[in-house]
Amino acid sequence: MKHVAAAGGRLRRTPLQEIFWTRTSLLLTVLVVVAGLSLWLAGLMDPGTGKNLVTSLGTGTLISAIVGFGTTLITASASQKALVTPVIEESRRALEDLSAEYRALNKEFFPTDVFEATTDPDPAFNRALMADLDATRQYFFRGFSGRHAAARLLLSRTERELRAVIADPRDASSISGRARYLLRREAGDVDYDHIQTRLDEEIRIGLVGLFLARSRCAQVDITVVADPPLDRLEMFDDSVWVSLYSDVRGATKLYPRSLRFTEGSFLYNMERAEFVRVSQSRTGRHFRITSATTRTDFLALFEKITGSPLSEEQFRELEGKFHAFRAEFSEVAELGS
Repeated sequence: MKHVAAAGGRLRRTPLQEIFWTRTSLLLTVLVVVAGLSLWLAGLMDPGTGKNLVTSLGTGTLISAIVGFGTTLITASASQKALVTPVIEESRRALEDLSAEYRALNKEFFPTDVFEATTDPDPAFNRALMADLDATRQYFFRGFSGRHAAARLLLSRTERELRAVIADPRDASSISGRARYLLRREAGDVDYDHIQTRLDEEIRIGLVGLFLARSRCAQVDITVVADPPLDRLEMFDDSVWVSLYSDVRGATKLYPRSLRFTEGSFLYNMERAEFVRVSQSRTGRHFRITSATTRTDFLALFEKITGSPLSEEQFRELEGKFHAFRAEFSEVAELGS
């Protein structure tokens, strides 16, 4: 592109430049020199026929040079318009088309924002994600427990529809797969059973959190799946965020590398189609929470999802743990209360 632009710059010469960069310039120079010498020589000569002839030669040559200069100027200007200008315009259009194609490719295949893996939460990442959340009507979440989705909803002040795909607590592979992944990231003295117990509690806390967040939603649709993908997906009307827990390069970091793609990109359309397929699958286990869902209704729903009953005391305990998680998350992510 730089070479084409440079060539275009070389083509954009004025008519005056055209004159002095052609063979005509040599002839004009000779005529001017001959006219000047003739007139100078005539000035040194005595009056008479010889002086008149030399003067006539100088004057005629000078007039010829002036007329030739004007003719060449007009011809160069016409050539510029007839030959050079169309080439410049065609080059400009080609560059504009190429730039538009590159922009389209960037939008379709490349993320608009990249947040690298960190040990501490990145406030810029959370602010940008919350801005997309505040501007959306639908919030699609795919993760392990749904705790973060519930926390973000309670930090927001607008109402929307939430669809969440989380791990199935009744399927052993859902927890064991994530436990093995976390075990590779933890210190050597961490026990597998301890991680598995912690993950089971996270799912239970997440379910309570989603129930508490119903006041921010027209409805909450929950789909539980066996062994969900490691990468967390958060999709809005205009963008999709992918947190790459599966990225081995950030395995030592607590918060993974995250990418943002806009609506219309290849990844946005692919992930949205896959999410809708999973959340509407006839073989999946689907549940719904609305603003009219009472605590009694939720306790019954909780037992259907987890296979374990939940007492009032246990509910209050999980509620307290969720609020503690929400407060900690809000503080470290600098999202306010």
